[in-house]
Amino acid sequence: MKKTKLAAITTGALAGAATAAVASYPLLWRQWCLTWGATAEETGNAMPGDDLLAEPDMLSTRAITIEAPPSDVWPWLVQMGSGRGGAYTYDWVENLLGLDMHSVDEIVPELQNLDLGDVLPVGSNGPALRVEVLRPEQALVLRSADGQWVWAFTLSPLPEGTRLVSRNRIATPGASPPRRAFNFAVMEPGSLIMERKMLLGIKERAERLANTRCAGRSIEVRTGADVSAVDGQE
Repeated sequence: MKKTKLAAITTGALAGAATAAVASYPLLWRQWCLTWGATAEETGNAMPGDDLLAEPDMLSTRAITIEAPPSDVWPWLVQMGSGRGGAYTYDWVENLLGLDMHSVDEIVPELQNLDLGDVLPVGSNGPALRVEVLRPEQALVLRSADGQWVWAFTLSPLPEGTRLVSRNRIATPGASPPRRAFNFAVMEPGSLIMERKMLLGIKERAERLANTRCAGRSIEVRTGADVSAVDGQE
């Protein structure tokens, strides 16, 4: 009896906590969820691709500062996709959904030649994302074949590196009220969990690449200085 009562209390407490979280989401943390890492200016600024889906049902703008130049961030973006470089997020979650994502930790040369009109796959049955805007080291905009999802990235140089901004515009025409409620209460917070991991994954990889380049240049400089010193002795 005690175990049954304890289980009932625990279940009730969890249900209450979940209800409270859903109820408080619109007022307390929805704005943070949809604008994680972004400044008010970044959230309000127009971005490439905004005109491709003028009135989305969900709009998120998230951002991160990366201590690496845009040239070390861009390669990770252009090789994204199923069967390509992955999405640098929780692969096991994406693969539960059948997306066949396997995030790589290196630049893949054969995936770097991205062109307008190319398609980045998201699983065998997922949306195909067509490249609509391509400005190397500045902007990349993808749009789903049905036109209901636009995903834009911009890279802005900073003294300390790069500001990477990601914006999702999603439309759900004809969605039922239960479906809209599910998107609101589950998909929006879930998108933050996955995208935050993605942005952090790109940051980690780009900064590692930049550090490797710096180390290589330092070795070259030291080697050159040593050679010069030897030549001087001669």
